[in-house]
Amino acid sequence: MIVAVKRNKNLKLLKIVVVAIFLAAGAYFFYSKYQQNQEEIKLTKENQEILKLEESKDSENKLDIEKAILSEVEKAVELVGQEHIRTIKIIDNKIVIVCEANSNLEALFVRYGAMAMVKKTLNETVIAVDINFILKSRLYEK
Repeated sequence: MIVAVKRNKNLKLLKIVVVAIFLAAGAYFFYSKYQQNQEEIKLTKENQEILKLEESKDSENKLDIEKAILSEVEKAVELVGQEHIRTIKIIDNKIVIVCEANSNLEALFVRYGAMAMVKKTLNETVIAVDINFILKSRLYEK
């Protein structure tokens, strides 16, 4: 007895379609991941540029603050007279000026008023001015 087996051509076609669908889905998945990675790279570049701009603004602000403090110290030295000043230091957000005991400080009292803290001893006079007061006055001028 001879048995003939018929093969179904539709089954082969169905396998090919299923494989093609899986390949298309896999390609779409990898392409979407690639797009997400590209967007993340763009965002990180933008964030880095923003950080660089903020750092440059901060450095400019720091320079402006340093210039303001330096110019204020120079004016204080001119008002008292350089020969009467012993030392100038910045301690705990205060400019501390140590002068001789017999120096004329009226000009500093007029400039700073009650904001200047003064301590007189037999050997020296110590004047402390708050840096925040100086910076606020500079901002008020602008």
